[in-house]
Formats: sequence, C-alpha cells, structure tokens
Amino acid sequence: MHKAFLLGAGLGTRLRPLTDTLPKPLIPFENRPLITHLIDRCLAAGLTDFAINTHHLPEAWEEAFPDGTWGEANLTFFHEPDLLETGGGLKNIAEWIGHDPILVHNADILTDLPLDRLITGHMASNNTATLAVQDHGPALHLAVDGHRVTDIHGKVAGQNGTHQFTGVYVVDPEILDLIPTGEKVSIIPAFLELIKRRELGAYHVKDNRDWIDLGTREVYLEASLARSPLVSPMATVAASASVTHSWIGPGCQVGERATITHSILWPGTSVLDDAELTNCIVHSKHPVGGIRHDADL
Repeated sequence: MHKAFLLGAGLGTRLRPLTDTLPKPLIPFENRPLITHLIDRCLAAGLTDFAINTHHLPEAWEEAFPDGTWGEANLTFFHEPDLLETGGGLKNIAEWIGHDPILVHNADILTDLPLDRLITGHMASNNTATLAVQDHGPALHLAVDGHRVTDIHGKVAGQNGTHQFTGVYVVDPEILDLIPTGEKVSIIPAFLELIKRRELGAYHVKDNRDWIDLGTREVYLEASLARSPLVSPMATVAASASVTHSWIGPGCQVGERATITHSILWPGTSVLDDAELTNCIVHSKHPVGGIRHDADL
C-alpha cells in the first residue's frame, strides 16, 4: 500500500481571517505548512503517492509545492471548483486510485495516530473500509462492536453512538462502486451500505493519542505554543528586539525594540520598530506596528 488521499478542500471558516490568506492545511505550524507534518508521518508508514483535493485559494498550493513533491512524496492535486464533499471527492480521483487500497486522512488534523497499525489491520481484514475510532470526544456518532462499526447516527439499527470517527480510514477501491459519479455527496451513505454488508471495520485508537482539530484561533495558538517555539534562522530579528516564546517564520522581519510575546509570525511577515505584540498571529504581508493584544494581523 503506497497511496493516500489527503482532504484539503475545506474552507476553514472558523479560522478566518487566517484562512483568507491560506487554505487551512497550509497554515504554518512549527514554521512550515501544517499538511507537511501529516505527509511526513505518511512517508514513515510507507506511503509515497498522495492525492490532495483543493478548492479555496488553489494557487497557494502551487506556491507551497511548485514541483509537486515534498521530500520523497509525490503530490497530485485535484481541484474542485465546486466542493464535492467526502464521497464525491473520493469518486473524483477514481482514475488515480485505480485498483489500489488507499489511506484517507483529513489534511487539517494534528495527530500521532499509528498509521502503520491502521494500515496493517485493514490489510489483514476482509473489510472494504476500516475507520480509526476513539471512545471519547464530542461527537460519539458511531456504534462499535469489537472491531466492526455497526451503526452511524442510528441510521442502520437505531443503535446509540459509542465512538467518535477520527476522520482517518483505509479503504479498498471497491467502495467507489457505492458512490455515484459526478455528484456532491458524503461518504456516509457508502459507509452505511458497508455496515449492512458487515464490511466496515473499526481500528481503536488507544493510549490517549493526540488528535487535535486546529479549527479555531485559540486551539491553533495553544497547540503551536505548546511545541517549543523557535525563531527561524532565515528570519531577521533586530538585536534590540525581544522575542519570548513565539514562532518567527522564515523570511520574517522584526524591527528595532519590537517586543513579541506568545505570538506566531507567519513566514514573510514583518513587525515594525517599537511594536508590542502579545498573543497575536501575524499573517498579512502588510507591516504590523503598535501595541496589539490577542489579534490576528
């Protein structure tokens, strides 16, 4: 198994205005695009070929990956002028999938879920799809019995939910037969049909693994600052400036006597002389000055 489909076409509306600048999977995390952390984990699990669907600001993907690669990863982009949702997006890459099983993963989730175990478990089963699930979280919509999903939202057998879907799964190409062509449709109807056939497996995520949806400004800032912030060696920071527990991206300019505290400066941004920023996220290409707190700039 060597293919993965990374879902990158979402609008990231809860992160606006940050996602007015970049698609959510491309927002900087540890001074590099968020999706590259996922790609690195997939590479470590033996995956080498990646399909990524796009919609919002497609030119940003071309700028981030101009040669269609990331390390040893080969990236193929599928633009959706109109969002096709999770099922339609999968059907849209049917030719790329061919006869191969693939990993499907939300591109804007930060997780250390053991992808190699999920893949191995699926390949050893007779399931058409295997979902990574956890027994805690705010959306316990899946009923699970052992290593099989037996209901979703109570739509098959009226069962109450016990587990949350992580947005990560492995699927065989046969599922494409259950998705209509050229339609905007969720993957859930196909999953429901697999439940009826007893072909929808469950891989239990244990050991309190990280699973963070960077869906809001607060979560994004908190998760970033929990990771030992660094100043990029490719940033220019004035000797008289003060930087405390902040991410300063490559190409950043920090002016004289500026004070940056618990903040994130996206690559290529600039802060003027004497500016004071606290709990701020600088994403605009316009120079930022003044005294600012808890602001997206």
